[in-house]
Amino acid sequence: MDLGDCYRLLGLRSGACFADIKASYRRLAQQYHPDINPGDSKAKEKFIAVTEAYKVLLQVIPQQETALASNSPVVGYQPTKVTRKQTATKEKPKEKPKPKPPSFSEIEQRLKWKTYEHLQQFLKERRFPQAISLAEALAQRLPADAEVRQWQAISYQIWGRALIAQKQPFKAKIYLKKALKTDPHNKSLCNEVQRDFQMLEQMF
Repeated sequence: MDLGDCYRLLGLRSGACFADIKASYRRLAQQYHPDINPGDSKAKEKFIAVTEAYKVLLQVIPQQETALASNSPVVGYQPTKVTRKQTATKEKPKEKPKPKPPSFSEIEQRLKWKTYEHLQQFLKERRFPQAISLAEALAQRLPADAEVRQWQAISYQIWGRALIAQKQPFKAKIYLKKALKTDPHNKSLCNEVQRDFQMLEQMF
């Protein structure tokens, strides 16, 4: 698997930064995880391929970023002479800074990932109404978070698929439409939901 294939599997352009690679991998790994798609061999294969692509890029990207950081000169840097007074000042023991209380954003991040763990557990146990309630509550708390929006949309889609299996087409359509409305710019999710709608048409 070359680098071009790795970027394509993650839905990225060649040369994407590490932050974009990490965000894309998290989204795809969550979407195709075997726990969320039990018995779906295609989803499992996709999950394995995406993980391998991420591992390959993980080995390459940090090395490039480190090399750039080490080779880039500091503009305007001039070494300064240290006088005796300056040396004496530096040798004085410094007081240890007091630990700062966690900021609001840090608390929100802890809440976010703790909720994500509970969400995954609910989906694994097929407790779909509880999973959706949890995802909706988190989305209300963090309305601008793109990852939370993706989790909410995927929860709707998974519940819609379960309703198809339970032969509840009307209710399934409602949740599949909610998935599209919640994360309309997620191309992978849109393609998956369109296939779900096709399955509905064939079955009912």
